Amino acid sequence: MDEILLNIESKETRYALLKNGALRDLIVERKKERQLTGNIYRGKVRNILHNIQSAFIDISEGENGFIHISDIIENTKKFEQLFDMDFDLDYDIKNLNEREQQNQNIEQLLKPDQPVLVQVVKEPIGSKGARLTSNVSIAGRYLVLLPNSSHRGVSRKIEDRTARERLKKLIRAFEMPQDMGLICRTASATAAQDQLIAEANDLLQNWQTIMENFKNSDEPNLLYAESDLIKRAVLTAIDKQYDRLLVDDYATYQTCKRLYSRYVGEKPLRIEYYRDKIPMFERFNVEKEIEKTLRRKIWLPSGGYLFFDRTEAMYTIDVNSGRSSNNPSDVEESLVRINLEAADEISRQLRLRNIGGLIICDFIDMRLRKNQRRVLERLKDCMKDDSAKCTILGMSEFGLVEMTRQRNRGSLIQTIFTHCPYCTGSGLVKSHESMSIEIERALKKVIACHEQFSIKLIVHPDLDKYLSVIDKEYFKKVAAELSATLYFGSDDKLHLNDFHFHSTVTNKKIEL
Repeated sequence: MDEILLNIESKETRYALLKNGALRDLIVERKKERQLTGNIYRGKVRNILHNIQSAFIDISEGENGFIHISDIIENTKKFEQLFDMDFDLDYDIKNLNEREQQNQNIEQLLKPDQPVLVQVVKEPIGSKGARLTSNVSIAGRYLVLLPNSSHRGVSRKIEDRTARERLKKLIRAFEMPQDMGLICRTASATAAQDQLIAEANDLLQNWQTIMENFKNSDEPNLLYAESDLIKRAVLTAIDKQYDRLLVDDYATYQTCKRLYSRYVGEKPLRIEYYRDKIPMFERFNVEKEIEKTLRRKIWLPSGGYLFFDRTEAMYTIDVNSGRSSNNPSDVEESLVRINLEAADEISRQLRLRNIGGLIICDFIDMRLRKNQRRVLERLKDCMKDDSAKCTILGMSEFGLVEMTRQRNRGSLIQTIFTHCPYCTGSGLVKSHESMSIEIERALKKVIACHEQFSIKLIVHPDLDKYLSVIDKEYFKKVAAELSATLYFGSDDKLHLNDFHFHSTVTNKKIEL
């Protein structure tokens, strides 16, 4: 059974994909760090870097975005990577792009304070601003509109030749400006002609609205927002034909029902509202899996284990035999079994942790080349289910596998943790916002499960100061809605990441 769980809190939305009860994917999205990829902005050129043919663009989202000349000149190769397109062209567009870039200078295209229309193609991470492009694309469920490109293509993931030919004829016959292009996404294979035409008209209308807002505004601002996590969850559940979507917030549940009514798929999707007192992620064992994912060390079923370490340049994953019992008669096969387990878990952990960039996997050494190929093929097979683009090279003589994984947002550790003041940045503690979110969950659990209706929250003074700005009044409101009264206190003996609930009736600590 495949199902998606949506956990909604005041500051955070969490998406968990379960396959037969096992956590296979996790997305944590916070309101103040919403996803920007796909958003279209009216930007303003702030600085031009002639030596690297790039510019910094103000898009009113904190750090200035970054654009290279290759993202300004038409770059069909990038479209191919983003949408798995299949072009029917009579020339090599890649070579044409290279010739254009050699003859162009970024100062001929951009000037300081010039207004520009740009789209985010890579999330801002840390102190790095968003990566931008002027090759704008607007995605629907079935189609992607390319306002600045005349190319029309079909996703390579549609393998049925008859369906491909039908879609190619359809998009060539669409009545739309000849200088605009369309891509048929995977879901379009089963879509009716009327649905495709209706979506193409909607996308064109969106583009006209974007251009009107661009002309009517004077400062950098957001012109078009890509789908939020809720809509993406509904569409993913429909397209992948999952069995159930479970939501623990009633308003979001109603939103999902409305969205589903617009995009009904071939297989019925059960959208259900979670009503149990026990928190949903706790009931389905997701909280424990998240806690494991935040650890450096991950145990394997055979007794082996993985170590995840991050450096400035890359992530390294070390596979160790640990407590596994090797068969004396065939040590090689025992080591292969551990490596195969490691390949399964590595692919899963990369998704849950959302690790991107360069990754080095150090598998246990194997003597036989055929065994090395077995492990490498298992890793490649497991990574096929990953929505992020991955490139995996061969295994070296030392058992090292180099790979890259698309970095589409900050990792789970970057989202949840901040630098630790106790160890001058060499370790990590959870941020005040993370603790506020945990307290909100714990508060609901104390009232609903432990049936405590007069309670006192004790936290570290620094966290208490943070909560005083916004969260205390909200926590009181949450408690009142559950017919409880909440008081606050602080204790400087507590760790920054510790908090306690006490019953004001018995003056005893409430064990969670």
